[in-house]
Amino acid sequence: MLIHDLLSPERISFDVHARSKKRLLELISQKLADNSTDLGQREVFESLITRERLGSTGLGGGVAIPHGRVKGIRHVEAAFFRLAKPLAFESSDGKPVDVLFALAVPEDCGEDHLKLLAHIAELFAEPGFMTELRATNSPAQLLKLLSGTGQ
Repeated sequence: MLIHDLLSPERISFDVHARSKKRLLELISQKLADNSTDLGQREVFESLITRERLGSTGLGGGVAIPHGRVKGIRHVEAAFFRLAKPLAFESSDGKPVDVLFALAVPEDCGEDHLKLLAHIAELFAEPGFMTELRATNSPAQLLKLLSGTGQ
């Protein structure tokens, strides 16, 4: 599964403003539910909150990958957010996040979603890639960057 195939321009947001982690997860839930017949905003939000209660999805380096299993969906749904100002996210390094790649995965996804998470985390841990990613200003630029990496 290629990362750029999971994203559509409608699910890419730049300069997002959020005052709290909870509000940010609400915005992510809404974005994932928009343009989807399978996803409800409330179900997505509950799955993200449930996962965050197990431990923060903030990886460090300003990156988080909020994700949750959602009953009733058939395939992985993704959204990308870049924040206007970094936000405290209880990340492993204690630093706030400004880049988020969110996933809603089917409840029965098995190990596939773990491989996807590991793949995203590996890509987003590359300093050169993150410099380029943070310099993108449009969905088209972001999708081009992701497709150029073969991801």
